[in-house]
Amino acid sequence: MTIEHLLKRFFAQDIIALAKVISLIENRAPGYQEILDALYPTTGRAYRIGITGPPGAGKSSLVDKLTPLYRADAKKVAILACDPTSPFTGGALLGDRIRMQDLTSDKGVYIRSMATRGSLGGLAKASQEVALTLDAFGFDIIFLETIGVGQVEVDIVQAADTVVLVLVPQSGDVVQAMKAGLMEIADVFCVNKADQGEADLAVKNLQTMLSLAMRAWVPPIVKTVAPANEGIERLKEAIEKHRASLGEEGLQARRRERLRAFLRQLIEDELRVSLWDGEGLKSLESYCDRVWAKELSPHQAARELLKAAARR
Repeated sequence: MTIEHLLKRFFAQDIIALAKVISLIENRAPGYQEILDALYPTTGRAYRIGITGPPGAGKSSLVDKLTPLYRADAKKVAILACDPTSPFTGGALLGDRIRMQDLTSDKGVYIRSMATRGSLGGLAKASQEVALTLDAFGFDIIFLETIGVGQVEVDIVQAADTVVLVLVPQSGDVVQAMKAGLMEIADVFCVNKADQGEADLAVKNLQTMLSLAMRAWVPPIVKTVAPANEGIERLKEAIEKHRASLGEEGLQARRRERLRAFLRQLIEDELRVSLWDGEGLKSLESYCDRVWAKELSPHQAARELLKAAARR
């Protein structure tokens, strides 16, 4: 299938064409950049909601319960769930798609699992580009669910309009969030599995920490029990409240900052590829020999390598 034919089917709302385009982007297949070039002018309408937090906090269950609320508002919803990479195929393990079986029959919902493929930031490497693709296809709401972040994995803040940090009180997640940079990235806090005890203490600890933070927007804290559908409407209200607080100017400022970070990432990726082409690897060996012989310092060699790459 030619790129032109694939794009024609894509813009005709062919869901199979959407899946094919996403696969091409994930695999960095020939033509994927041409496709993204064609899609980009039609992006900018979807609202991205990041759902992040430690493994086992119930992120997928919350997305599963939030999605019908947005569908009731006649919104088309896409769910981009990052899963661990299969050691055999290199693809996603599809855990989130299995957990969201009830949504698969709704034609207004699209679920895509993506493998992290070595990315350490909680999202798959191609998440930004796939989110743009889903936006271009016409989805109104895009959920970006991370694999389960640790203390420094905060890529989601550069990908979403609103970030929901999901914590479980019993496991010490609240304390870990306080120690890490996660407190700064959250626009909404969700204390899930609140029926298992210590939820009120977790909320109190979060409120104490937030009272010490110098932030114009004070993130709301919502207690939920996803399987019982408790607190889900309040969580959606908190997300919408944050969206309203941004206003159009604030939202565009956040998106421009996101674009800057995305461009920087793309440029660094392109430089890495061009630097280590066949000629670059040969130069590396040559300079390594000179550093080993103490003719150059490592920093001198690095500077000269970069200059040589710029001349190529």
